[in-house]
Amino acid sequence: MRYWDASALVPLCVAEPTSDALRQLGARDQIVTWCLSSVEIASAIERRAREGALDAGGRERALANLAELAGAWTEVTALGVVRERALRLLASHAPRAADALQLAAALIASGERPSGW
Repeated sequence: MRYWDASALVPLCVAEPTSDALRQLGARDQIVTWCLSSVEIASAIERRAREGALDAGGRERALANLAELAGAWTEVTALGVVRERALRLLASHAPRAADALQLAAALIASGERPSGW
């Protein structure tokens, strides 16, 4: 099991310099992520489309990649538990709200015992 935040999952949906390496990494372990990561990823895809980095076909492929990926990953869905852990993180560190939620979900998924790569 390996926890992936949205920023690590975006290159699996759209071509980026890290896409190949992340695909290889994703093939080795089950991907676990926060249940709202798909919203963050869709936001990144739509932003690229609005900015002209993705044409209509690229946008559709990226959204299809997201749907396929989301169908295969495992989601941390314990909203209340993640929220409470994120609030504790905000009190002791200075992450942005979305980052606090991702980190809290990763900590919950690991049983508060994260390990390195």
